[in-house]
Amino acid sequence: MLRATPFHKLALRKTLLATLCASALLGVSVQATAATYQSENGTLTVDEVVGGLQHPWAVAFLPNAQGMLVTERTGNLRRVTPDGKLSAPISGVPKVWVQGQGGLLDVELSPDFAKDRMVYLTYSEAASDGKTGGTAAGRARLSEDMTKLEGFTRIFQQQPKLSVGNHFGSRIVFDRDGYMFIALGENNDRATAQDLDKLQGKVVRLYPDGTVPKDNPFVGQKNVRPEIWSYGHRNQQGAALNPWTGTLWTNEHGPRGGDEINIIERAANYGWPISTFGIDYSGEPISESKGKIVEGVKNPFHVWEKSPGISGMAFYDSSTFKAWDHNVFIGALASDDLIRLELKDDKVVHEERLLGELKSRIRDVRQGPDGYVYVLTDEDNGKLLKVGLKVEQ
Repeated sequence: MLRATPFHKLALRKTLLATLCASALLGVSVQATAATYQSENGTLTVDEVVGGLQHPWAVAFLPNAQGMLVTERTGNLRRVTPDGKLSAPISGVPKVWVQGQGGLLDVELSPDFAKDRMVYLTYSEAASDGKTGGTAAGRARLSEDMTKLEGFTRIFQQQPKLSVGNHFGSRIVFDRDGYMFIALGENNDRATAQDLDKLQGKVVRLYPDGTVPKDNPFVGQKNVRPEIWSYGHRNQQGAALNPWTGTLWTNEHGPRGGDEINIIERAANYGWPISTFGIDYSGEPISESKGKIVEGVKNPFHVWEKSPGISGMAFYDSSTFKAWDHNVFIGALASDDLIRLELKDDKVVHEERLLGELKSRIRDVRQGPDGYVYVLTDEDNGKLLKVGLKVEQ
């Protein structure tokens, strides 16, 4: 057996100290590393923060080392406590329509959470007949003891409600000016993505209370929804604010192929279904498609002609792991990967697939305050995983 030298003991102490300091930033207890895998940037470390989640959909980090909030698609909002435990369901969550891909979806904290303690949720909501549904958003105050949402109010609803259980989206992003963007699916009713009198397949821009800013691009136009910021989207399940440019990025599922990343611009048409890099599930062309390049349509920033089934998205903006500087991480549901994209001069220059060994659907991806990447696996026994790179001594 090799004997630890004073140098190795010092290196070990430094590594443990760095891990403990990073964990203190997040407020979740450290457990032994569950697994290591090889990656292009070195040894990848994967820790299980918590398991036992029912199809978790989104995670948000509470400030001041108070843990995290996690949504379960089945309708529960839970807190991961600082000691790595899963709380009982937080009360006050709205009734959700758990149908197909629908349920409790995204969670985001108010930019002024330290003052107002507001938590924002998106979820699927049934129509009055209970046969169809659409995406809704609401907000409530998280109690001081973090056991209940107080005064939940719906602030947005997708109209009309056309989904029978598919393509709800959805992600919430606040920009630097405090506007709230919600990325929506087209309810699997593809023609509606081009209809400006409907909220399917759109990115909407709102004030935090759900009211419509007067400078939205379509305000005042007849038979056009004033909430709309961009349109022509299919099923947007990832969205994030670029920390270096302040621009909103979203990603969306294509049909059979054609998953794409878009940089969202005011009043832009992103093409679905008249322009797509994918084909129908039958193998035939999309009937409405006029090709990949269509006049007046904004082409994707990045596209996969074979669908990974992309979901949550996070920019890496931390000094913790220098090798990931200016990278984007995206979850993949179909290929069971964490996709790492390298950016240079506003272009994707390289892609790496991670965590394929887990054979788990990756639903959400977030950068934690400790600089680690956190992912949710979409399973009956879903997990919150902490992903980093091994510090070489």
